[in-house]
Amino acid sequence: MRVVTLDEIKSVLPNIDLLPAIEEGFTAYSAGEAVVPPVGELLLPQGEVHIKYGFIKDHDYYVIKIASGFYENPLIGLSSSSGLMLLFRQATGELAAILLDEGHLTDTRTAVAGAIAAKHLAPENVRRIGIFGTGIQARLQLQYLSQVVPCRDVAVWGRTPQHVDAYCDEMRQVGFNAEHVDDPGELVATCNLIVTTTPSDRPLLSADHLQPGTHITAVGADTPDKQELETDMLKRAEVVVADSIAQCTQRGEIHHALAQKAIERGAIVELGDIVSGQAAGRTSDDQITVADLTGVAVQDIQIATAVVAQLEK
Repeated sequence: MRVVTLDEIKSVLPNIDLLPAIEEGFTAYSAGEAVVPPVGELLLPQGEVHIKYGFIKDHDYYVIKIASGFYENPLIGLSSSSGLMLLFRQATGELAAILLDEGHLTDTRTAVAGAIAAKHLAPENVRRIGIFGTGIQARLQLQYLSQVVPCRDVAVWGRTPQHVDAYCDEMRQVGFNAEHVDDPGELVATCNLIVTTTPSDRPLLSADHLQPGTHITAVGADTPDKQELETDMLKRAEVVVADSIAQCTQRGEIHHALAQKAIERGAIVELGDIVSGQAAGRTSDDQITVADLTGVAVQDIQIATAVVAQLEK
């Protein structure tokens, strides 16, 4: 049994091509080749803990992942993310590795999923990227988007102006033309690829300024109570995509849209089916598309397995 530190994980991640690995996980999930039970969840007054677990048939391992988000932690000098992943051998049940990732693998695989959604759903000509939020996920989303989208013009909105300015400064240092935007409506009106990364429990984005051809990837709402998008945004979308239909009917943006009868379950497409070509994604530059990413255990399986394989080389 191997104990893998965060430093070891960070040292090998740049050597792993994560996009195809996690695409493979989504494809296996949508094809019925994965077993993923419902999410275990602790919603505490101070934060939240998610337990995700599962396996892909005919693979070597199964994974149990614990990840937390305590969003006031930065005020006391701590990361908002923490957690670990446990990798077990499918053949024997033996614990093969403990990955002490402190939430970094969860944050990374979420950002990779955002890039996969953009790869298959963003318009061909992305004029400007809009980012809602200024935390860890907001940074990683741009980092991985840069692998699939050439646009470097970015508009950023956040609740705390100082955090937005600091985020923009940091992103400029790595090649993005990042601009602080005070009005969420301006961001929606001027960006045709939008990523939302906040833990908001009330809608931040309105459909009022939504332009034809826009793609939205929503990654912040991963519990039943969180919501970043007005349900009218999903109602206006020609394509609504879930990473897991089973999960998204219980949590996230799709959950709220279904509850308000803004969309019908039969109209939802699963991301893995788009990746595999079993379902159509964007078919024209005028379509509005929304991807609701609540985080599926196959992402954890794929990234944990890839890290251990890289360490064993």
